[in-house]
Amino acid sequence: MKTFLEQRQSTEEEISRRPIKSRSAKWSVTLAASLAKAGISPNFVSSISVVFALAGGALFFFAPKLDLYTQIVCFIGVAVCVQMRLICNMIDGMIAVEYGKQSKLGAVFNEFPDRLADAIFLVSAGYASQYGQLGNELGWLAALLAVLTAYIRAFAVSLGLQNDFCGPMAKPHRMFVLTIAALLAAGEAALGMAPNVLFYGLCIIALGTVITCIRRTMHIVVALKNKSN
Repeated sequence: MKTFLEQRQSTEEEISRRPIKSRSAKWSVTLAASLAKAGISPNFVSSISVVFALAGGALFFFAPKLDLYTQIVCFIGVAVCVQMRLICNMIDGMIAVEYGKQSKLGAVFNEFPDRLADAIFLVSAGYASQYGQLGNELGWLAALLAVLTAYIRAFAVSLGLQNDFCGPMAKPHRMFVLTIAALLAAGEAALGMAPNVLFYGLCIIALGTVITCIRRTMHIVVALKNKSN
């Protein structure tokens, strides 16, 4: 039986989690239950998300150097890896909260793999865009901004405020745009079109993430002003 402190911690983690509709889907509940029953820790699942990011990053990086058919397979593979990363990010929290598998290192594994995965996917997308130095730098910029959104959210929590998951380019939104861009890049390759979609996808991600950073910062300012009144 959980102690009062453990129940309180579980409740606080539930409140602070990102709202995800598919968390209550039958397949996700079944998967989380099966992994928890098998003794798989949420920290292990969090680490696996980085493996998917590394796989997707490698596919992105090497795709332009390969033949047309292999490029198509690589870009589709990236889209799969992005979605698998998101599933890991959801399932680890479900195992931790719903099945009481929290650990002292949970906060570390909850944040650092996410930041690594964001950077790997976005930086490699810049190199895959085939826009030369401009595309490479755009990928790095998008990665930096993605980490900044997380920093602003964590900073708010350090001030005693609630986690702010607002967009328009929170993690699920960034990964959605990247998934669509990867699939469209596969379509470009199949049709023999010039590669443009990854570059424009990164532009959307970067611009939207700037807006997200501004919104989250303004929410902190407003909340602190309201506290002082």
